[in-house]
Amino acid sequence: MKRNTLVLSRILLLTLGLVLAATAIAAAADWPQWRGPDRTGISAETGWRTDWTANPPKTLWKKNVGQGYSSFSVVGGQVFTMGNAGGKDTVFCLDAATGNEVWKQSYPCGEVDYPGTRATPTIDGNRLYVMSQDGDLMCLETGTGKIAWQLKVTKQFGVKKPQWGFACSPLVLGDALIIDCGPIVSLKKATGKLNWKSGTDVAGYGSPFAFKVGSDTLIAGFNAFGPIVVNAANGRILGKEQWKTEYDVNAVTPIVEGNTFFISSGYNRGAAVFEVAGNGLKKLWENKNMRNHANNCVLVGGFLYGFDGQVNEGALTCIEYKTGEKKWAEKSVKAGALMVADGKLVCMSSKGELVIAAASPEGFKEIARTKVLGGICWTTPVLSGDRIFCRNRDGDVVCLEVQGK
Repeated sequence: MKRNTLVLSRILLLTLGLVLAATAIAAAADWPQWRGPDRTGISAETGWRTDWTANPPKTLWKKNVGQGYSSFSVVGGQVFTMGNAGGKDTVFCLDAATGNEVWKQSYPCGEVDYPGTRATPTIDGNRLYVMSQDGDLMCLETGTGKIAWQLKVTKQFGVKKPQWGFACSPLVLGDALIIDCGPIVSLKKATGKLNWKSGTDVAGYGSPFAFKVGSDTLIAGFNAFGPIVVNAANGRILGKEQWKTEYDVNAVTPIVEGNTFFISSGYNRGAAVFEVAGNGLKKLWENKNMRNHANNCVLVGGFLYGFDGQVNEGALTCIEYKTGEKKWAEKSVKAGALMVADGKLVCMSSKGELVIAAASPEGFKEIARTKVLGGICWTTPVLSGDRIFCRNRDGDVVCLEVQGK
């Protein structure tokens, strides 16, 4: 009897351990918003397969979701993205393993130059937040796609739509929803009611980032005027600097390190790191070694990896965060977008090549490369749950399996 009880106890402990391990893996694999769990472009996922020379990654499914540049959010075995077709935007919830449609929600949205959606859905529990290039801000139920609340930012906050449409991916911060639509705006995430509105600038094409300095939570934004930092509690502007770029295309999400942050723009404008000082923003350095046109760098181990130059042209490049010194550039990987997982760069070139390389300042070290899509590819790929999700401008989505041994 004692022996049976001991065996049963061991089985129960083993089962519990496996369940907890599976839960931890699932949690680590989730990618719930633009640039991932911490909005840094870095995944905690490890052990995925990169030996592609003799055995390229398997295509699990393909689907067209309509035109646009929206990336992917992946939570609980479901993937969320957006696209535009027939004068309508559609938010999709798909089964991550099969691509089968769980639900979709459509709403009218016109076209501008470079047609299609820009922002990426933000998942927060049983709610999902999206913003269209026309400025339709919506809260949807993640289980059904039903609209819980919606508003038009141009009408609600008296802001001007930028030339190429709104591109902000909403940020959930506690009970608040933060958007950058020119002013940085804080809303009650449950209802869409206004907490505060800060500033009067015209929108850029980036998204806000929240960070701590001392006991204060701050929000960094990057609009058409330039970088701005506000207090998350009340919207008080702590500092802003003019950063003039051709066509007002300031398009990246600030990258924060301690009480400093990095911004970059294309059109030969360049990059800079600012310190949040007591009396505003202090520029630590500025140069032209990284000119991000439409997509972010990722900061790993004190070095920034990104595309220096215009989309379709810029080279994959590494610079030092502290100094802005260029370490290397690789012209065979054209801009493009990237993320990082397990110390590796996961890059989508503008021509549809998926390239894996070491995140190392010592030089470009290619690990794997394969062609996965045609057309123009400016969307950030997402690795989640041993799958890599990629798309092109026409809305062709491909899901690749990279499960480790």
